[in-house]
Amino acid sequence: MQILDATAQHADGIAAIYNHAVEHTTAIWNERLVDTADRAEWVAARQTDGFPVLVALEEDGAVLGYATYGPWRPHDGYRHTVEHSVYVREGLRGRGTGSALLTALLERARAQGIHVMIAGIDAENEGSVRLHERFGFTRVGVLPQVGTKFGRWLDLAFLQLVLDQDEPGRRSTSAGS
Repeated sequence: MQILDATAQHADGIAAIYNHAVEHTTAIWNERLVDTADRAEWVAARQTDGFPVLVALEEDGAVLGYATYGPWRPHDGYRHTVEHSVYVREGLRGRGTGSALLTALLERARAQGIHVMIAGIDAENEGSVRLHERFGFTRVGVLPQVGTKFGRWLDLAFLQLVLDQDEPGRRSTSAGS
């Protein structure tokens, strides 16, 4: 497996993973499917804004999963905090792809001077919660019934990882500022 920065050539694989999650899981609380052009534009916009989109690839170039982070909230005071996403192709979960992507994403965030990374996870998604806890994320709260999908209310668990102990005036402002 290889972890790389995504390009437009990976958009089809990213769209397939995204669409499967939309149609079959509560990992994404959207109901709209996307096409390859949409994901290519999304990758380009994310990267233009200074945020990574990483892909895990098989030797043949097939996309196994992807990961990204972006702004936590739009206000200046949150500029050192990001929210991230990690998605793995159906049938491959629990085999190390998510861990490899999260490892690379954390390295990128630390290199960009990010202070805190947030995960917003369906509270019933125990696999994702356990993955994050293995990386040192701690559960900091649950918002009951803030989302809906498949005809039921969903609770949103927030997990957080502090990436450094720097004081605010001593950190990089390269991402999201």
